[in-house]
Amino acid sequence: MLPNKLTLQGLTVAAAIFAATLSAAARAPSAQSFDGRWSVLVFTDYGTCGGGYRYGVQISNGRVFYAGSSDVDVSGRVSPRGQVRVQVRQSDQSATGTGRLSQTSGGGRWSGSSPTRQCAGHWVAERRDF
Repeated sequence: MLPNKLTLQGLTVAAAIFAATLSAAARAPSAQSFDGRWSVLVFTDYGTCGGGYRYGVQISNGRVFYAGSSDVDVSGRVSPRGQVRVQVRQSDQSATGTGRLSQTSGGGRWSGSSPTRQCAGHWVAERRDF
């Protein structure tokens, strides 16, 4: 298992990434319009979760999945209008991300906590296979 700081950083980044990939432009006809690979860059604006981290996510049928190799549980969806909400959990740590995507990019906010710390920040996403 990873140290608490690294693990919470991973949750934070994953939440931001998933939130970014789940949101979409208001003109999109369906959540599937956002299916594919996305790169998400997560920033901590509050707390001690570290700096910026980049993660890969996959969207399939409007559902968001972590594209990395970790024991992180990620669940989330992209609405047909591009709104995203994602939950990320690992052990006793959790994070939530929300935001919006366009056909090629997106962004939003995230917040997370563990028994010993709380963090929050923002994320930006970029589509990798449009």
